[in-house]
Amino acid sequence: MTIFDKLFFSVFSQYKTRYKKKANTIALAYTSVLQITLLFLLGCFFAAFFSQMNYNAMSSEKAWIAFILLSIGVYFTNWLKYNGKTRKILNAKLNKKKTQQYNIKMLLALPFICVGFGFLFLQAL
Repeated sequence: MTIFDKLFFSVFSQYKTRYKKKANTIALAYTSVLQITLLFLLGCFFAAFFSQMNYNAMSSEKAWIAFILLSIGVYFTNWLKYNGKTRKILNAKLNKKKTQQYNIKMLLALPFICVGFGFLFLQAL
């Protein structure tokens, strides 16, 4: 079980009591947004790094198109993983173990922190 699985089920269990039918959608959106913002942060870091090294591997337009395509791929992969039989199997494994619950406010702040650091890296360009 990956860290994203644990974060998914932490958000899922947090919102399951209030929003019974929408909890899976909320947790899916959160996990996808977190992975996409981490992808954005990594892309900004490598763009700033390669800029400082005077290495031109990819144009800015191609990098943004690659980011958009990878973001769509991340969301589609998560949608397949957390909407079907795999989610039920992971949920059964999680219910057998006692896992720690993460602070929901900190979890919701993580994507904003990643975007903030990404913009800091973009300032270096």
